[in-house]
Amino acid sequence: MSAAALTAPATAPAHEGRIGLRANLRHIGALARRNMLQIKADPESMFDAVIMPIIFILLFTYVFGGSMAGKGHEQEYLNYLVPGLMAMQGMNIAMAVGTGVNDDFKKGVMDRFRTMPIARSSVLIAKIVVEIGRMLIATAILLGMGFALGLSITTTPLHLLAAVALSVVFGASLMWVFILLGLSLKTPQAVQGIAMLVLMPLQFGSSIFAPTAKMPGWLEGFTEYNPLSNLADAARHLMRGGPVAHSVWMTLAWAVAITLVTAPLAVSKFRKKT
Repeated sequence: MSAAALTAPATAPAHEGRIGLRANLRHIGALARRNMLQIKADPESMFDAVIMPIIFILLFTYVFGGSMAGKGHEQEYLNYLVPGLMAMQGMNIAMAVGTGVNDDFKKGVMDRFRTMPIARSSVLIAKIVVEIGRMLIATAILLGMGFALGLSITTTPLHLLAAVALSVVFGASLMWVFILLGLSLKTPQAVQGIAMLVLMPLQFGSSIFAPTAKMPGWLEGFTEYNPLSNLADAARHLMRGGPVAHSVWMTLAWAVAITLVTAPLAVSKFRKKT
């Protein structure tokens, strides 16, 4: 990372509020480039975005598709599954942000940022920008694999793009949750362990893999308030048709609420640690 890329008007790191918008955007761009260079140097870090969508779609379509839709009707389940996997993919990618932030502290990377005249929030926002890029790559691979297996869209390409955008917006809000975990816990393994405890009930207690009408009454009630169910249903209706307004607005409401609560906490925690 060049020194010029991180140069700001004469100001001390402690007074990041005085850093102008243009300088802040320049810092975010430079830090995002640094994160992308890290990925280039370690291509294995892209496995979760490149390989996992393929594994998930093949595994769930051909292992559970016959049971859910009947043998020989796996394609029907594929059309139900892919929009739900878009929702799940966002959570899985978001988890990597928390482990990455925690690992940067362990390696002393944040000590370097402490001495630079940059906004503390720009470090976190740059990570989110790069992870959104990884999320888009994972979604593109998921959809490409889906179309290769017979996925059909009964609406329009604009509706499909809207479903992708909605998944990205919600996934970006979850990144603040995992950043907060990464800043609060001691090791990347602890972040991953706590994240899985949160992810598993939310993913499988939702409409991602199965219609909620087939679930027990108490679980069906939980899925109605599960934000992943709202996101999966919204993406499904955008891609396949159906009443979409309620699910979309609920998903956006969840995304805004999560961001408003966790983003200030994450930035405050990051300032204290740096």
